Amino acid sequence: MRTVLCDLVGVDHPIVGFTPSEHVAAAISRAGGLGVLGCVRFNDPDELDAALDWMDANCDGKPYGVDIVMPAAVPVEGTQVDLGSLVPQGHRDFVDSTLRRLGVPPLPDGEASDGVLGWLHSVARSHVDIAMKHPIALIANALGSPPADVIDRAHRGGVPVAALAGKAAHAVRHVENGVDVVVAQGYEAGGHTGEIASMVLIPEIVAAVGDRVPVLAAGGIGSGRQIAAALALGAVGAWMGSIWLATEEYRELSAGALQEALVRASSSDTVRSRIYTGKPARLLKNQWTEAWEGPDAPTPLPMPLQNLLVSGAHQQMSRAGDPDVLAMPVGQIVGSMNEIRPVAAVMTDLLSELDETLKRLSAL
Repeated sequence: MRTVLCDLVGVDHPIVGFTPSEHVAAAISRAGGLGVLGCVRFNDPDELDAALDWMDANCDGKPYGVDIVMPAAVPVEGTQVDLGSLVPQGHRDFVDSTLRRLGVPPLPDGEASDGVLGWLHSVARSHVDIAMKHPIALIANALGSPPADVIDRAHRGGVPVAALAGKAAHAVRHVENGVDVVVAQGYEAGGHTGEIASMVLIPEIVAAVGDRVPVLAAGGIGSGRQIAAALALGAVGAWMGSIWLATEEYRELSAGALQEALVRASSSDTVRSRIYTGKPARLLKNQWTEAWEGPDAPTPLPMPLQNLLVSGAHQQMSRAGDPDVLAMPVGQIVGSMNEIRPVAAVMTDLLSELDETLKRLSAL
């Protein structure tokens, strides 16, 4: 199947796969979709540059994109403010006591974390600088419209810009700002997500801007039938993230504990919370998320302070390898992620089921 998305970014299939792993992103692109690498985990621009160099060499000439985290307005952190001093000691004490209660050991000496600096506006701008030196086919922003100068720069380089939207009003604003592709992300999605479910949101956004820009559907999509449903609602393709966490290629980033937790989870085992970054995000429900719902838990801090507060804890939990306490964004589609498979196999099944579904519907 081909839609306008295929022609816009040069792919064979209208499937966009978001992932923090360059190995997964490259495999998605090789399979005919558009792999989109999440840049937020790269504190060092040179590390991102190396990852994109690797993708340049391992996508078999197929297109790929990048995803940044950049608010349109420059926040206070763009100055010389010491962000660490803005994190209350009571919040630090709560995190430390919770880790002890959950039996999470401290990091070995020399492995202390400074936080995931990719949440900072200044670091995100360095990600743009690096990405534009590579042959990217799309630049997406997880926090709405990028700043106007970033959009202009991408357009001068011939790169379309995508932005996620959780409301029709957000989508309209994106288009007015010059965004080329709107990703309608429903409540079911993993990571940062709004309050409107995909079945309602997608046709609302298509009605609002679909005559001006392509609309992709995101949130609760993990099968060919769900891609067909997204197309029926007016989208021209699917933006998928969670499903790629349960792939063999993702093991480059993940110890077995995370994938163990994902495979055993049901669709009801997620929670939408501000505890991950300071903005509402859907996470895997476990002992860590439950601790933040307790009566002694402090109110999560705004972005980027919340991430600075908990990033060291996330590193400790990942190092400990306990599937009951790992902090991980994932959507409600996790209930269908029941085995670890290669990306190519996932893509084959998605396309096969999409084809079968469309044939069945056309025969009605």
